[in-house]
Amino acid sequence: MKVLLFNGSSNANGCTYTALLEAANALNKEGVETEIIQVGKGAIRDCIGCSGCRKNGGKCIFDDDIVNIAIEKAKEADGFIFGSPVYYAHPSGRILSFMDRIFYANSTAFKYKPAAAIVSARRAGTTASIDAMTKHFTINNMPVVSSNYWPMVHGRQNTPDDVKQDIEGLQIMRILGQNMAWLLKCIELGKEKGITPQNSEDKTYTNFIR
Repeated sequence: MKVLLFNGSSNANGCTYTALLEAANALNKEGVETEIIQVGKGAIRDCIGCSGCRKNGGKCIFDDDIVNIAIEKAKEADGFIFGSPVYYAHPSGRILSFMDRIFYANSTAFKYKPAAAIVSARRAGTTASIDAMTKHFTINNMPVVSSNYWPMVHGRQNTPDDVKQDIEGLQIMRILGQNMAWLLKCIELGKEKGITPQNSEDKTYTNFIR
């Protein structure tokens, strides 16, 4: 079993990374392989809704950033944790553009796999940011992994030592990792017993324009 952890901060080793690492270490202790992927400092194009990915084998037509690499890795992964700093009470534009494109281009790579969103902030905007990121999961039949509190840590920008002092936040990350491992093991046992997702209905669209 493997979980991908995406760092949506431009700071590769900052507060968001420190939180993701705590969750990754907890997963590793439960026997789950992890990989932390830095989304990067470079520009991430926004999704333009062109539907070119429908004709491109589930790959985004823009192939000059990490998006298609992440989609290929997601196909082989069993779970996901997306992390972001909080800017102006919302997630980084980078992580939102990244998530919009990977889920629009190839939602199948993520469907029915557990996921969680975690954030780091100096002070406010955490729950709103978690909500914005989690919506990608709840539109795609994905179990959302929780902890004993909303998955957040607190620290000033580029000061991971602050996060290391947030003992409650670090515990939240560890428990989130433990819960992710537990759910993955339950899913694996279910598969061995022939229990798989049963949703076979095609998507129904309601037109509210009359």
